Parts: sequence; structure tokens; C-alpha cells
Amino acid sequence: MKKQPFVTKEKLDEIIKEYPTPFHLYDEKGIRANAQAVKEAFSWNPGFREYFAVKATPNPFILNILKEYGCGCDCASLTELMLADALHFKGEEIMFSSNDTPAEEFVFADKIGATINLDDFSHIEFLEKAIGHIPETISCRFNPGGVYEISNGIMDNPGDAKYGFTKDQIIEGYRILKEKGAKRFGIHAFLVSNTVTNDYYPALARTLFELVLEIREKTGCSISFINLSGGVGVAYKPDQTPNDIRVIGEGVRKVYEEILVPAGMGDVAIYTEMGRFMLAPYGCLVTKAIHEKNTYKDYIGVDACAVDLMRPAIYGAYHHITVMGKEEEPCDHKYDVTGSLCENCDKFAVDRMLPKVDIGDLLVIHDAGAHGYSMGYNYNGKLKHAEILLKEDGSTQLIRRAETPEDYFKTFDCFDILEDMKDPADM
Repeated sequence: MKKQPFVTKEKLDEIIKEYPTPFHLYDEKGIRANAQAVKEAFSWNPGFREYFAVKATPNPFILNILKEYGCGCDCASLTELMLADALHFKGEEIMFSSNDTPAEEFVFADKIGATINLDDFSHIEFLEKAIGHIPETISCRFNPGGVYEISNGIMDNPGDAKYGFTKDQIIEGYRILKEKGAKRFGIHAFLVSNTVTNDYYPALARTLFELVLEIREKTGCSISFINLSGGVGVAYKPDQTPNDIRVIGEGVRKVYEEILVPAGMGDVAIYTEMGRFMLAPYGCLVTKAIHEKNTYKDYIGVDACAVDLMRPAIYGAYHHITVMGKEEEPCDHKYDVTGSLCENCDKFAVDRMLPKVDIGDLLVIHDAGAHGYSMGYNYNGKLKHAEILLKEDGSTQLIRRAETPEDYFKTFDCFDILEDMKDPADM
């Protein structure tokens, strides 16, 4: 089966005249259409906000597009908070959901008015010592433990996850937070990752809606917002059926009206924190075949590597590959598609059936718009490459330049040990 790239070979041939491969390419039209669909899917809830998971694609140009659709930022570190603040996302538009959090990050989050989502019972005391008070608005992250199962089977194992309060801890936590002056409460849960089912959010909503009624009864805390976090995935494989966000939103609405509305909680806001669903299908990694190797297997070496997309290397994750210009040719050659790192796991595909690949062919690696560029690193001294936005009018915009050797060595600039380093371009 096939996936259709959002960019044509003819357009890529134009782009590579200006920007050398590899690079990440993002589809502005697709991003906007999807953000609008999410907004409409939850329009039944007046307080709804999608807090885009900045970790997925921390690019200011992307964040500003999403901001136009009312999205906020889900941040998990100091630099993500700094990015959101620099783009003028206001306090209530920033959710700080972190774990093992340094004190200085809580201080900055409080300073800019972000909503702090506590990950652990011990963080109540830690937060109070760090910032000198308990914020009036506060959220806590719930982990039910055990195995999370819904109607279509086992989804994941929260009991093995490092995140969140136990049920007893979270009930006691709200009681303590209320005593310490908190007035507006939220609850958050992230139980599974990359679900390709329309049932996950409604099932999670039921779990949390029932819990907030118990919390209100036992602590007197009335929850103002319920954050379903992320976990809504994308169809990485061409034979998978993509999630339908409108069906998901309607499923949550039905549970909301069944549980919360009769309990007098029909004003509770619903939040989401999707990164993968918001961006993954609307970004791709464009790379060029530069070597072919035939030993015990057939290998195609490309000019990208796990620096540019490490999910296949660390998870064995599947990303579909299109050989541009050969979409109609038979996939009758079996290849490992590899990068140049000194690690055998640096492979975008293993035993993948593709058309015959020739040196110079452009390969599009699909669904790299989230957790692609952002997970990169610099092993082997490899440099991260450019990010480019394919705009709605067909033009392109550079939204992050490629790294240079100067960038790589920048953290040595306080020493003179490399003062004699030569630029290869000058030799």
C-alpha cells in the first residue's frame, strides 16, 4: 500500500535548488486544516483549548500558525517555557507539565503565569519552597496504575510509567492544595501513546470524569478543567485507518453529558495536549540516495541519518518511504535504508520493499512533522539540518537554518584551544 506525499517531485526539484538535502518540510495547508478540525471537534465545550505539545515540533513559525487557531503551548522544560513566553503566549495559554522538575523551572513558570501541572505528591512541598507560595490555579497529573484497557484491548501499562500521582495521593494532594490557598483546580492524565483508535479519549474522559466527582465529594475541590493530554496518534502505516478527531470529540461530548452535566459540572473546560496528531502527518524528511551497498543485504545510504529522525533507531518505529518519481513502479527491491552514523541502528527502514532506488533519487520519509527534528542530536559531530515551510501559495519559507560547524563548536568559544581550527571552505 502507498501513502501520498503532500509535495510533488517537481516541487521538490525546485526546493533542492535552494536548499540542499536533507531537510524537514512542513505543509502549512495541512497544519491549518487539521488545527481547524480540532477546534471544531471540541467547539461544544466553550472552555476548550488545545495546548500543543511544544516538545513535538519546537519551532516558533509553527507555534504562531497554531496560535491563530486558539492553541496554547504544553511545555515541559525551561527552554520550552522561554519559547512560549517569547512568542507572547499569555499565562493561561501555557501549561507546564513536567517531571523531575528543577526548582528554577517552577520559578520561571510561576513568573510568567503558566498553569503548573504537578507530576508527584512530593512536588507540592517542593513547589511551595521553590516559589514561596501555592498558585491559585493548579493541576495534578493522575496515574491509575496497572494496565489501561478499553473496549478494543490493552492500550498501555501506566503502572510502569514514571508519571503522575496514585489515586490516593491525588485525592490527598487536592485536600492539601486547597488548605494552602489554591482556588482553581485541574486534573491531567497521559496514559498511552500514539493510539490509532477513536475510543481512547472518550474512555480516558470517563475515567477522569468519574474521578473528579469523587475528588469533589472527598475534598470539596471542584475541578475547573480536565486535561486529556496527548496519546491521540497517527496512521504511520499505510494500511492503518487514521483517527477521526470529530468522532473523538463527539465521543468525549457524550461522556461529558452523561457524567458531568447531571452532576452540575457542565461548565468544566476540556483541554488537550496533542503534538503528534497536530503535526506528524504534515511534515516529512526529504533525503537523497547517495550510496548503494550490496553485501549480505542490499543497502541504500541516504544523506540523512538518525540525527534527523531517530524514532526508527530507538523504537524500531515505522515511517513510510516514497521514492519520488517512482510511485507507480513495483516495490520489488528489498532494502535497508541507512544513515551514516557509527551505529548499526541508524536505519530508517529494515527489509523494506521499494522500487529500485538509484543514486540521486529523492526519498520522502513520511509523518516526520512531530518528534522528528526535535529529537535530533549531534553524535558523530553530525549537524542538524534545515526546516522549511511549504506555504499555502506554493512558495517556501526557511523556518530554521541548518546547523554549521561553528554552531557545533560554539560551546568551546570561551577557550582558545580551537583557535587554529580551519574552515574547510577556505582550504
